[in-house]
Amino acid sequence: MERHATTLVEGLGFPEGLRWHDGTFWCSDMRANAVLTIGLDGAMRRAVATPGPPSGLGWLPDGRLLVVSMHDRKVLRLDPEGLVEHADLGGIATYHANDMVVDRRGRAYVGNFGFDFMAYIATRTLEEALADPDYPTAALAVVDPDGTARVAADGLLFPNGMAITPDGGTLIVAESNGPYLTAFRIGADGALAGRRRWATMARGVPDGICLDTEGAVWVASPSTAECLRLAAGGAVLDRVATSQGAYSCALGGPDGRTLFIATAPSAATTADAAAGRIETAAVAVPGTGSP
Repeated sequence: MERHATTLVEGLGFPEGLRWHDGTFWCSDMRANAVLTIGLDGAMRRAVATPGPPSGLGWLPDGRLLVVSMHDRKVLRLDPEGLVEHADLGGIATYHANDMVVDRRGRAYVGNFGFDFMAYIATRTLEEALADPDYPTAALAVVDPDGTARVAADGLLFPNGMAITPDGGTLIVAESNGPYLTAFRIGADGALAGRRRWATMARGVPDGICLDTEGAVWVASPSTAECLRLAAGGAVLDRVATSQGAYSCALGGPDGRTLFIATAPSAATTADAAAGRIETAAVAVPGTGSP
């Protein structure tokens, strides 16, 4: 029997970057230029206003919030006096910065679109674009705790949602234009190596992802309006249907068994500006806390 998520809150612009952190649910609203916290009763609070659209969220070991600022390709840090620049990704990101995962040492891995995808496919189908040997790729950045940014991996097809295994040894990234999930070994200095295909999607497109304690990955798929629980290799273990496109997901709640899903009718800027929702579903296996 197909399971459907239920709506926790609606009326958002475009929710992204879902996180469960320190007993609180967080999300970015790209169209509202704000980072929000949302209670399990649906009560919303603006945690911080951002100068432009925010995306990925994470925290340094000392508890300070990191926020990806998409259009100016920066990572911002919430200090006591307000948001300040933590890292400039202008030399690495070739289009809008996007999702992010932060490891236990405070290193942030940040993806980017790589190019203006909507303009690129305006004159061709997605299938034609992916068959292009010169299809644009993107680099994944790693930002050290002091704000120094460097290339962690390149040649990726829109590195999007990411998660880090509980032992800190593996990073999994969704390549949205793949469509597949790719894994890397994380070195002691944060460098990535040993690139390998973790799973190939037989249906849908991978956007945001999160890990559970059995090593499976929940994947938000906007094109098929669902979240899929995948095993390594790509076998579908579970599925939750959503009311509209699913763009991000996170496991949280008091027992870690609530799947939070960010949904919206479209990522296009012309879409309904207040049609975003946070939807939820109960799942059997709790999350690891990454992201």
